[in-house]
Amino acid sequence: MFFAAFGILPVIGVVYLSFTQWNGLGDPQWIGTANWAAMGSDADLFNGIGKTVTLTVVSWLLQTPLALLIGVWAAGPQRNRAVLSTLFFLPLLLSTAAISVTFVALLDPNFGLAASWGDGNFLGSPERALYVIAFVIAWQFVPFHTLLYQSATRQIPRSFFEASAIDGATGLKQFFHITLPQLRNTIIASSVLMLVGSLTYFEMILLMTNGGPGTATRVLPLHMYAKGFVGFDMGYASALAVLLVAAGAALSIVVVRSTGYHRMSSDREGA
Repeated sequence: MFFAAFGILPVIGVVYLSFTQWNGLGDPQWIGTANWAAMGSDADLFNGIGKTVTLTVVSWLLQTPLALLIGVWAAGPQRNRAVLSTLFFLPLLLSTAAISVTFVALLDPNFGLAASWGDGNFLGSPERALYVIAFVIAWQFVPFHTLLYQSATRQIPRSFFEASAIDGATGLKQFFHITLPQLRNTIIASSVLMLVGSLTYFEMILLMTNGGPGTATRVLPLHMYAKGFVGFDMGYASALAVLLVAAGAALSIVVVRSTGYHRMSSDREGA
């Protein structure tokens, strides 16, 4: 009931609005597929798709190895592990707005720390801005995925490592032949959350660059916001929202099906 009220019905409403012309006031006017046809001539849409794909790929490549390595390390018996793990997880406690404002100040080319790094022009560079955004996103969300890997690593039976140690496998051999295979399902689950989540990055980009310089960081969610709440074209913005939902669902299905995760087979069979 709650899922229908807060999940299914809003999606149905957005799908309906995608076939209307509406400025946010008054009654929506049915215009059929005009909004969908208009996508073919929207140059900013194709730019937004390209930027979104780039941000998605870069975010996954950056966050996955960092979260995996830190998570495996945090699950170990090292000294001061608990204290350092707490420091690593601090970004989870901060709001996106606070993180965005802080990094904008740090990367200010006039008085920020970035002023001493090369030309200091990071957020103002069309070539760098999107990658800087990806770095800040990773700084915020790597701790979340680290928790997933830490928890999963602690569930691996110690007998696996003890048996491999008897056979002479230690260190990297245990990591690649025991830890990684046992974390397979966790890697897939984390990747799905990461990839689908990257399709909704919005507030950080809005606060840090507002899609600039030019359209260098104008990802699809920001383009949807600009059309709906700046251009007051709620009908077209709804069509973009439906496109995002479809893309997220399709991406999840592809990852889950292609990896065999949907079968939910155990990694410990025979243990």
